[in-house]
Amino acid sequence: MLHLSASCRYYLYRPAVNMRKSFDGLMGIVQNELKMDPLSAAIFIFLNRRRNQVKLLLWEGDGFSLYHKRLEKGSYELPAGSECQAAVSVEADQLLLLLKGISLRHIRRRKRYQHRGKIVDNPAG
Repeated sequence: MLHLSASCRYYLYRPAVNMRKSFDGLMGIVQNELKMDPLSAAIFIFLNRRRNQVKLLLWEGDGFSLYHKRLEKGSYELPAGSECQAAVSVEADQLLLLLKGISLRHIRRRKRYQHRGKIVDNPAG
């Protein structure tokens, strides 16, 4: 079962990917194209040319996991972003909507507080 957390970082690779690529091929894209560390806590998202398949690559501390889904009908929508960027950062709720087939263009976000400060484990100590 796939669990998406707001505390995790998600990166969508914008160019189309050959879905025959597995762990090593996708790791190579992360390292060489995105210049990121595949061993980080981030989840990397890849779509094929027809956008009817998605793969998510994640490091789980002791090995890689790969989530692969193929739609029988329809396609995934790319979130808005600069066309020249190789990857765009997406939030967990955006990824969930993308996977569920909900159009991201018609979603309106209401203003919410987001704490950006340093987290203190024990303020008394």
